[in-house]
Amino acid sequence: MTQAYYQLLNATIDHLEYLKSQGVHLVTLSPKSLERLNSIADRTPGRNPVAAPKQMPVSSTPASAPVEMPRGRTTSQAPEYLQPVEDSCASARSAPPADPQVKAAAFAELRQQALACVKCPHLASSRKHVVFGVGDINAQLMFVGEAPGADEDQQGEPFVGKAGQLLTRIIQTMGLTRNSVYIANILKCRPDTPGQSAGNRKPTHEEMQTCIPFLHQQIDLIRPKVLVALGATALEGLLGKTIGITRIRGHWQTYRGTPLMPTYHPAYLLRNQALSEKRRVWEDMLQVMEKLQMPISEKHRNYFLQGAA
Repeated sequence: MTQAYYQLLNATIDHLEYLKSQGVHLVTLSPKSLERLNSIADRTPGRNPVAAPKQMPVSSTPASAPVEMPRGRTTSQAPEYLQPVEDSCASARSAPPADPQVKAAAFAELRQQALACVKCPHLASSRKHVVFGVGDINAQLMFVGEAPGADEDQQGEPFVGKAGQLLTRIIQTMGLTRNSVYIANILKCRPDTPGQSAGNRKPTHEEMQTCIPFLHQQIDLIRPKVLVALGATALEGLLGKTIGITRIRGHWQTYRGTPLMPTYHPAYLLRNQALSEKRRVWEDMLQVMEKLQMPISEKHRNYFLQGAA
């Protein structure tokens, strides 16, 4: 066997072990992945090409198939090369189930897993509700925030407080509705605030790394054409590194193969209501609309410009 073969084998085992440690029992293998495995096998002495089961044509079966996770090795977190940084995980994305009923069932099962999650005991003991996500699981556009606040924890739905109401207005101004997009957070539980009767806190890096596999699977199932990261913490959770939102907002990034637009969190606009800041966020949304090939009117283009009607 070649050195490249063993490197690929070890990387595959490490990734499967990581998925197992996060509670994943099913993984998917797309026709494209089969082709890539075949090309590797063809170049490896003594290896036979990988073939799909003859009795289960790929085109007529669910994309998820049971795979036994490796035994005898332990890992507490994903290897560094598997962390979600710009486009490094694009090839690892799973193909969503082609059958809408299978997809809906997979999403419902994922939701139940999140609702029952107690991996962060301090969050599980203080939460009122797990805030899984809301919207269309076939949406082309997905918004990602950092974590639920008090209102979201109380109602079990993301972005329902004042910042959420502003996000809803932005979505509607784009010509969409909350029901036609999908909205989720990095964390599914509100960060606890011991000794405080009010207020919120930023999720820790450890909390984000523990919870983000749920978001990974949400994105993989929904397969949006565009992601929007709302604020610096959401961007940190998605890209795995701290990046100043002021410097990077408005500049396209790539997250696991999906175009990602960083922009300010709606809560920032509530604190800073300058017309110039509203215009910056709106310019980001105009880029999103262009990427989605949505119609953009002159009225759209003139929002929040000085002197615009």
